[in-house]
Amino acid sequence: MTDVKRAVLAVADLMALAARTAPKGKGVDTILLRIVSGKELQTLAARVDAIGREKNIGFFLRDAKNIAASDACLLIGATGDKPAGVNCGACGYPTCAELESVYRERRRPPASYAGPNCAVRMTDLGIAVGSAVKTAQIHNVDNRIMYSGGVTAVDMGLLGKECTVAYAIPLSATGKNIFFDRISGK
Repeated sequence: MTDVKRAVLAVADLMALAARTAPKGKGVDTILLRIVSGKELQTLAARVDAIGREKNIGFFLRDAKNIAASDACLLIGATGDKPAGVNCGACGYPTCAELESVYRERRRPPASYAGPNCAVRMTDLGIAVGSAVKTAQIHNVDNRIMYSGGVTAVDMGLLGKECTVAYAIPLSATGKNIFFDRISGK
């Protein structure tokens, strides 16, 4: 392993720490984290590509190449089916109890993510992702928040069965940022 790859993995650890310690609604942590590298990273990239081909989604093909060329990838997900108990209605149900009853009846949909999700938990996910990428930026590690990699992580069960929504943040440290000036995967 090169010094650069070791450094990227160290930053991935710091990013996971930033996501873990990011503020959470009502102080309840529903964030799920996993760092993938090596063969596991290549397996993730291959599955992103396969889903892109299966569903004819061009940007998945492009993103798969970026993930494959990365040194590591931080996966950040949430258990959005654990309501915060504030009855805000942002999920589409007037009470958290009603939302919970939907979860008990829900079967895994063919959609990319399982829902509905508690809006507070989704906000927590966004704050955790923001904290993680801020940490990467501070340490000069190139990164990109990817829906495609998150969907694939959920599909593969990389964050466990309880994960309802996830994002992938592939990491790279080269002379040029591989996540920009990308060729479309049409």
